[in-house]
Amino acid sequence: MSKNSLNSGPTRRSSRGGIVLALLLVVAVVVATFVLYTLFVLHWSYSDGERAGILQKFSHKGWVCKTWEGELAMSIVPGVTPTIWDFSVRDRGVAERMSAAVGKRVTLHYTEHRGVPTLCFAETPYFVDSVRVAE
Repeated sequence: MSKNSLNSGPTRRSSRGGIVLALLLVVAVVVATFVLYTLFVLHWSYSDGERAGILQKFSHKGWVCKTWEGELAMSIVPGVTPTIWDFSVRDRGVAERMSAAVGKRVTLHYTEHRGVPTLCFAETPYFVDSVRVAE
């Protein structure tokens, strides 16, 4: 056996260990970037505002990730087909008030969160955070 063949074993093992470590580091950076991006888009809002109309539908849906989703029928002119606005609710307290207001005229305050990477947080970019029932 030559001297080179005896030394090739540990060198190969250490180079494999370096490759595995580099791959783990790359995976960790990708996961950390995804998590930070998700936290950023969930807590920073692109816009916010209010919409008024008849709360037409509100449901808790999803196979794995359950989300609260609703529809607001906004009508500008009586007798004309209303525009339907889809929204999501992330707060359980707001969701309970919404369930009690189905079929009533409401004003909803929302924030828009563009670029949320998965449907596990909501099906729409519009997150309603308060509801007022019109008297």
